[in-house]
Amino acid sequence: MRRNAKQHMDGLAALLLFGVFAACVLAVLLTGAGAYRRLTARDQASYERRTCAQYITTRVRQADCMDNVSVEQFSGVPALRLAEEGGYVTRVYCYDGYLMELYASEDAELAPEDGEKLMETAGLALSLKDGLLEIAVTGPDGAEDRMCLSLRCGEGAAA
Repeated sequence: MRRNAKQHMDGLAALLLFGVFAACVLAVLLTGAGAYRRLTARDQASYERRTCAQYITTRVRQADCMDNVSVEQFSGVPALRLAEEGGYVTRVYCYDGYLMELYASEDAELAPEDGEKLMETAGLALSLKDGLLEIAVTGPDGAEDRMCLSLRCGEGAAA
């Protein structure tokens, strides 16, 4: 009987040790999954802000000719105004939680809600002074990216 009880105790100890090991593995996996989820969310938010900033930079560089880039109030919303030949204008602005773009004739009477939603953005601040365009993009998470662009006005200067 003693031998049988010892075998049961050995089996129970092995089972208990396996249970502790399984619990530790599960705890490590859950901790790693939580950290991965947080890192992924942070990287996604950062990617979206950078994408928004790079989009605006690209649009400015495409329209960078003499007096084609300006900052204006578009129905009370600060907007980047990019003029084109033929009397057309593109406005890039933040409205209702989105970065918006509106391409229309210069004399068209349109409102900010008529634009195309590009990406989710909490805010956009624009300032143009002495050929220096300052842009601040606030992402949905509240983090802000700032950049300054020196307008080259088609001179072909280095960036």
